[in-house]
Amino acid sequence: MLKPLLLIIRNTKMKQVISSENRPIKMWLDEIEENALSQAKNMANLPFVHRHMALMPDAHCGYGMPIGGVLATKGVIIPNAVGVDIGCGMCAMRTSIEDADSDTLKQIMSQIRKLIPVGFNWHNEAQADKCMPDVDVLPKIVERHIIKAQHQVGSLGGGNHFIEIQHGSDGFLWVMIHSGSRNLGNQVAQFYNQKAKALNERWHSSVPASYDLAFLPIETDEAHAYMKEMNYCVDFAFANRRLMMERVQHVFQNVFKGEVQFDEIINIAHNYAAWENHFNENVLVHRKGATRARLGEVGIIPGSQGTKSYIVEGFGNPDSFESCSHGAGRVMGRKQAQRDLDLDTEIKRLDEKGIIHGIRHRKDLDEAAGAYKDIDTVMANQTDLVKVKVKLEPLAVVKG
Repeated sequence: MLKPLLLIIRNTKMKQVISSENRPIKMWLDEIEENALSQAKNMANLPFVHRHMALMPDAHCGYGMPIGGVLATKGVIIPNAVGVDIGCGMCAMRTSIEDADSDTLKQIMSQIRKLIPVGFNWHNEAQADKCMPDVDVLPKIVERHIIKAQHQVGSLGGGNHFIEIQHGSDGFLWVMIHSGSRNLGNQVAQFYNQKAKALNERWHSSVPASYDLAFLPIETDEAHAYMKEMNYCVDFAFANRRLMMERVQHVFQNVFKGEVQFDEIINIAHNYAAWENHFNENVLVHRKGATRARLGEVGIIPGSQGTKSYIVEGFGNPDSFESCSHGAGRVMGRKQAQRDLDLDTEIKRLDEKGIIHGIRHRKDLDEAAGAYKDIDTVMANQTDLVKVKVKLEPLAVVKG
């Protein structure tokens, strides 16, 4: 049966709706790369999609599912719709400090680097049990890698992970951390995606293997096991961010001679699946690079390196499955950014703003601002999803 021609309907809230597939694709962006759109169409044609597929304004190509995608399913869970960095997310914390000069910021960042391993590094000593999620029985894949995880908790990781000191529109310094479940989430994700692929092949699934969207029916033992492992990784990712934040607090107390107060930590994850009720049905909502934004819920949307970040409050928009973007979103792959961006231009962009940063060599360009979408455009495209509570200007950043 021939599919209808591509039909795009303009909408006064979201930017556009694509209705050429079995289920609509609701989009909060004007333009999207061809590969990401192809992935979204694959998802919209899955037999267990609930209502529609949603793409946030930072959406770009991922593995199987676009980053910035939100998918609600009935009866199945899809490991690749969560991704390999399970529980990856943001923490933000307001301090009582109103300003800091360049020398003070450099002192803060130097001490942070001594306490928090970055990139492929982790702690030489296993961290205390109290730093880890508290569970009676460890899931089996987690248990296999728990010793390494105890050395990795409280470490930043690489890629787009960062620790940033920011000045808020509320007049105070903020600390923001982006990190995930380190190697633990990757091990869980790879194991259960391979398990799902093998089972889908055995069942002669109608979902093409080329989609990279192998699924686990929720009533199966494999799905139950994955949910337990995934939820542990979400908790571990928060434990990781929380421990780093505690050590940043220690640095602030040390630099400012103990005269610092801290607000409660804001924490959000943007790679996970969870049971929720949408359009009067209980469904599994997969967010892969998307942040939950229920009515009144406080969230975090970071910009790219050297651009503004935001503390936001959700509107609970049902069409986005009560979600919003998780950041600015890439416009270039890492290798393309290293190849095509101009090093001097990207350094000048940060230096002119007086931002303390770590871009020194061409290899660092994979996380330069030029590799990302304009955060102002991303925010303008989701005014029906969130409202801004605090704007945060970057002062100093440690990248993974």
